[in-house]
Amino acid sequence: MAAKIIDGVKIAGEIRGEISAGIKKLREENGIVPGLAVMLVGDDPASQTYVRNKGKACEQLGIFSETLRLPADAPESKVLEIVGKWNADPKFHGILVQTPLPAQVSEWKVLNAISPMKDVDCFHPANVGKVLIGEPDFLPCTPAGVQQLLIRSGYSPEGKHVVICGRSNLVGKPLAAMLVQKKPGANATVTVCHTGTKDMAHFTRQADILVAAAGSPKMITAGMVKEGAVVIDVGTSRVDAPGTKSGYRLSGDVDFDAVKEKVEAISPVPGGVGPMTITMLLANTLKAAKMGAGQH
Repeated sequence: MAAKIIDGVKIAGEIRGEISAGIKKLREENGIVPGLAVMLVGDDPASQTYVRNKGKACEQLGIFSETLRLPADAPESKVLEIVGKWNADPKFHGILVQTPLPAQVSEWKVLNAISPMKDVDCFHPANVGKVLIGEPDFLPCTPAGVQQLLIRSGYSPEGKHVVICGRSNLVGKPLAAMLVQKKPGANATVTVCHTGTKDMAHFTRQADILVAAAGSPKMITAGMVKEGAVVIDVGTSRVDAPGTKSGYRLSGDVDFDAVKEKVEAISPVPGGVGPMTITMLLANTLKAAKMGAGQH
């Protein structure tokens, strides 16, 4: 029997409705409109699409948003100067510098320069540390999206064995830190697999919940999952698709067609984790505005 499809578009829509209500309440009670500043350096096509989608989402929900586009040869000093101005500007509650950045701009320096109170991507070391100890101001967007997908589709990680394939600072590590916390919606036993793991399938077949976040198309095959598992596919890779208008299609880390016949539930690519990432960014922006208003 084919798996239940975990619909990220639907769940993201539910959460955006909650965010919209929160924005309206903050505006009516405190006269505050959440503000998000976005910087795009260069002309990476994927980054341009992502930034454009963020801008549309902000407009739909009532978040004030400005996007600054800098040329690919912009000096690091210019990027840091702008971040400093945004840190001091009260109309911006959140700051997002889109990565990857050109080679002449240190991603580490830029992310460290963003005020932790405006770090709605949750990349600043202070915020990463708070996630690790279980006292976050913000949650990293993609891991938070994964957690909400599980909770809201009826597959809470509590008491489950979660196996995460991938140890990136963007997904794998923060998700493991979140799900191991002694809290509702977490409290899982967590295993992290990566390129140094011997016999990865040995671990993935033990997973009640398998999260694929390695960036390797179709690396998770049907033989690597157990019957009745829940699978969340974070991977998004462009693969050649001759005959299509774009010449490519998006592929997840999971062999979707084969795996969906074996598991209880699975998230698709696209339409799974992707819509959740931007939604959780909007949730963080609202939270930053509330914190600025003294609401914790």
